[in-house]
Amino acid sequence: MRVGCHRSAGAGFFSRITGADAPTEREADRKAHEALELFDLGALANEPASSLPHGHQRALGMAVALAADPTLILLDEPFTGMNPEETRRMMEHVRRIRAERDITIMLVEHDMQAVMGLCERITVMNFGQFLTEGAPQEVANDPRVIEAYLGRNEDAA
Repeated sequence: MRVGCHRSAGAGFFSRITGADAPTEREADRKAHEALELFDLGALANEPASSLPHGHQRALGMAVALAADPTLILLDEPFTGMNPEETRRMMEHVRRIRAERDITIMLVEHDMQAVMGLCERITVMNFGQFLTEGAPQEVANDPRVIEAYLGRNEDAA
């Protein structure tokens, strides 16, 4: 978790030796624990990341990113491999981040329930080609999106 705090730590070699960086280190610890708590991982703080279940590992990755005080977080398929409960929980985490912090969140995702439930604006691509962009309801009702992702009626067997 502390890796995510590297930008704000700023401790140098001599301050590390003399202990002058102690306040900075305490602040980094506080920030790391705060990010873990935000993702309901506080009780697992001393566990190796490799021993965590898949959903917790994904949440840990987001917590590390959040600890770096970003203004933008890019998520590439954050819900892949998650069961419905893990997806619901991760969606709640993303909503909480949006509500509590001034961070833009951009995601690439194929889980349409998650996309429709989280995004204010959606851009739809099909085989690398732009199809449309808009609010979730606009995109869901766009005939090009329906055809690309559900197929045409005449294609049904």
